[in-house]
Amino acid sequence: MHATAIVLGERGVLVAGPSGSGKTALAMALVERFRAAGRFARLVSDDQVFLLAHQGRLVCHAPATIAGLVEVRGLGPVPAEYEAAAAIDLLVRLVPVNEVERFPEPASELLLGCRVPMAMLAEREITSTIPAVLAALGAWFLA
Repeated sequence: MHATAIVLGERGVLVAGPSGSGKTALAMALVERFRAAGRFARLVSDDQVFLLAHQGRLVCHAPATIAGLVEVRGLGPVPAEYEAAAAIDLLVRLVPVNEVERFPEPASELLLGCRVPMAMLAEREITSTIPAVLAALGAWFLA
């Protein structure tokens, strides 16, 4: 899947969207927010993830060729601490701002037979998407 996966505390987050939508920037900003608060956070995979269903949970891991790398625009891939795999608790779909509902109903998406809570948030809008992701994870106190 064309996405970036991270672990925030004990929760896995999968950030999906088209190229240039800010997947990596959002994911790394969330990792830094958690780390600044003294909480565990780490990259799983940047830009591409392998998905599998395991005991009713969606699990992701990095392709071997990009494991431990994060793309920094204008610089290219750089090494980063990473986790080998994560169970996903939230799917964030980055979409054009005009497609984001102000008061959306709770949503989920079926991936490989696993129902995953989903939030549609504005692409390239890190400042406004961080609080929404934190709230969706129940970590609003870090916003």
